[in-house]
Amino acid sequence: MNVNPPIPENEYERVLNLSDFNLDYSNFQDSFKDLAKLAASVAGTPISLVNLIDSYTQWTISNYGLDLEQMPREDSACQYTIKYDEKPFEVEDLSKDDRFKDKFYVKGDLSLRYYFGVPLVSDGLNIGALCVLDREVKTLSPEKEELLRIIADEIVNRLKAYKAIESLRNRVKEVQAIQNKVVHDIRGPLGGIIGLTEIISEQGKENKIDEVLEFINLIHKSGKSILELADEILSAEKNKSIAIKSNEMDMQSFKEKLEKLYIPQAKSKNIQFEVDIIPRAMGIPFPKNKLLQITGNLISNAIKFTPNGGKVSVGLDMDSSNSKHNLSIKVQDSGEGISPEKIDAILNGSASSEKGTEGEKGYGFGLQLIKHLISGLNGKLNISSVPGEGSVFEVMISVNAS
Repeated sequence: MNVNPPIPENEYERVLNLSDFNLDYSNFQDSFKDLAKLAASVAGTPISLVNLIDSYTQWTISNYGLDLEQMPREDSACQYTIKYDEKPFEVEDLSKDDRFKDKFYVKGDLSLRYYFGVPLVSDGLNIGALCVLDREVKTLSPEKEELLRIIADEIVNRLKAYKAIESLRNRVKEVQAIQNKVVHDIRGPLGGIIGLTEIISEQGKENKIDEVLEFINLIHKSGKSILELADEILSAEKNKSIAIKSNEMDMQSFKEKLEKLYIPQAKSKNIQFEVDIIPRAMGIPFPKNKLLQITGNLISNAIKFTPNGGKVSVGLDMDSSNSKHNLSIKVQDSGEGISPEKIDAILNGSASSEKGTEGEKGYGFGLQLIKHLISGLNGKLNISSVPGEGSVFEVMISVNAS
């Protein structure tokens, strides 16, 4: 049975709110492990998952009882949970529900039957779900449902706390940049004064002006001590800045994250996926700035429209010429290609949803979100395509590399 995907009326605002958390979906397993375990204990089920749902993918950021990291959004039960306002969503027997009876977690070895999901609500928007699952048919009491709501609220509170911490780190870094500038600004004049006193001192020795020499010597020592102090401040700031750069990454870590997150999606369609780095871009740290969200959505979109046995490649580059750091992200696929009219619609932010090469359901706002995020970073998006041969999406953003 072909079931249309449930799309929340506020889908664009929902995915935009999720993107504001700027999450690396692979880094939160331990942070929510206790709440996932608690949810399973409260419900009396062997499995509990903490899921966040973006335009294309359900990301399991923490799990208990089931080793799962992601699945296509169209396969998930939690996509229905985020549809129904802030109400829980329950399925007593998945095998008897046309929406789920053919899913891998029902027909396969897992043989799951019971599902109960509570929305994860951020600013009135359902960004994901806390769900519990069982191999036995069951129901939950109202008391247990309320406890699961409380756990879901705590999950969102933690996500918001992490977001606030990242914001604070960025502000601290800005303050440190100002301090570094002050240090550099005073080093120049001090260096000049010390150089001048050295010249006068040398002349004084030749002229034997003892009083002038003594006075100049005091200035020299004083200036040198201030210069040493400036160096100490600068060194301390550099050391402190190293400890707070969790909001940054370099090309190698960016490549590794993309491979970890999106190789499973490519393998599910037998698509070759690779990430390449231009050598000159290696070793330059840069802010994350929602780059995982932008690049990830482009990759998911490319996989969606690339047929079985095709290829999706990502090229990463950093041009540091002319005192600027220009980051380039190029996502290329061997898929269906895009018509000029469709390219114009994407660049104008009016693209509509379409099904993928294997009937993957579309949710309508993936490319619109990408365009919005790139514009928010004052970046540019270029698209080139040959129908029937594939497409190339290139993102160009100026970043403040360290």
